[in-house]
Amino acid sequence: MEDIFDRLANRLCEENDKLSMYQARIWVEYLWEDFETTRAKAGREYEGKQMTEQIVMQWINSYGSRLHDFMSQNPRYQHLFNDDQQLH
Repeated sequence: MEDIFDRLANRLCEENDKLSMYQARIWVEYLWEDFETTRAKAGREYEGKQMTEQIVMQWINSYGSRLHDFMSQNPRYQHLFNDDQQLH
């Protein structure tokens, strides 16, 4: 899983130079968990890590360049901008 998360976080950093690697990793984990939780709540069958990776990659490719805007405007995600936690 670590390899998958690292690969997705690197891709997100390529799409959005406003995010640190730390923030990108948090986003990847959040998107991953959100997708799997939403599918489970809907009663959908688990289709494996490969399906989740594809969906998260699609979201990164579609919305990754704007995630920093969403985070800065939503108090729930502002903690991700805490400078002492960023790994750059």
